[in-house]
Amino acid sequence: MKLFDVYPLYNVTPVSAKGIVVTDDKGQKYLDFYGGHAVISIGHSHPHYVRRIKEQLDHIGFYSNAVQNPLQLELAAKIGELSGCEDYNLFLCNSGAEANENALKLASFHNGKTRVIAFKNGFHGRTSAAVATTDNEKINAPLNKQQKTTILPFDDIDAFKAEIVKDDVCSVIIETIQGVGGLDEPSAEFFKNVAELCKENGVVLIADEVQSGYGRSGKFFAFQHYNIKPDIITIAKGMGNGFPVGGVLIQEEIKASFGLLGTTFGGNHLACAASLAVLEVIHDEQLIKNAANLYTYFVEKAAEIPAVKRVKGKGLMLGLEFDFEVAELRKKLIHNQFMFTGGAKDKHVLRVLPALNITKENLDTFFTALKAEL
Repeated sequence: MKLFDVYPLYNVTPVSAKGIVVTDDKGQKYLDFYGGHAVISIGHSHPHYVRRIKEQLDHIGFYSNAVQNPLQLELAAKIGELSGCEDYNLFLCNSGAEANENALKLASFHNGKTRVIAFKNGFHGRTSAAVATTDNEKINAPLNKQQKTTILPFDDIDAFKAEIVKDDVCSVIIETIQGVGGLDEPSAEFFKNVAELCKENGVVLIADEVQSGYGRSGKFFAFQHYNIKPDIITIAKGMGNGFPVGGVLIQEEIKASFGLLGTTFGGNHLACAASLAVLEVIHDEQLIKNAANLYTYFVEKAAEIPAVKRVKGKGLMLGLEFDFEVAELRKKLIHNQFMFTGGAKDKHVLRVLPALNITKENLDTFFTALKAEL
């Protein structure tokens, strides 16, 4: 049997990793400034993370959600404590797509409506409703296009007002900082107006924090930069530092009932141990503060490079915009400088999504390499 060939692959085979250093099968070391799409939040093989998972394996790795699992309660309490979102309830799942799928479903259950408003260049996953709200025709099959979705531009409040007042809208889903799209953000005024209009019209506001959450923006959630309060928050990528886990934070006015949502693997013992380890490291090592501080330093260093048009994003969810397409630059950084970076739907943007515990010295190394290739 062969693999279903859907990934264009770089000719690199990692076999071990520690911190931001990834070592391949030939012994070559690479610096990881991408973290596998912002997944590696506390560094590869962090000792506390490894210890937590090993200890959990010695007890129990998995059982279904048909039994009590105190680790889930501990995880919910810890997320609430560190995020300031204690007045939400947590549903655990396995991925960002699954989190968004459940969020959209919950919104429709809550108000009985069917249409979703999403935004241009957004990415919310590849499952049925989530992919229908994802602005990429190439990954929307005819089956998915049956979903009722309206895609609007950022910052066009008049277009938004015209749609939100129609009586069929169940939810608005928005990335506070776009990931795949290229680190675009709407204005603070637009966020405020969207939140107010959703409330006025009985529409559920879903903040997709799958990539921007868990401290990556310099706050626990990126929407907290704008002083709004979504009805539902979705999380995943950095949550498990590589272990597959996702979650949905749900305001208490959206009521649960037995059988409303479900998952076989979501919230299993290993997933909870991984997620708790991440939160413990974020807290103990003050990684949210580190992300905020390094953003300022990153902007200063980027200003030294004339080819950089602007820095996009916040915290350590960053993009460097050039006036040329960056695919070739990414290849040079991998093959000449031995560094992983990311691309975006906007082909002029180089994405930088390192672990939240990187240092100024790591960024100095990155910019030295970038200058060498420019």
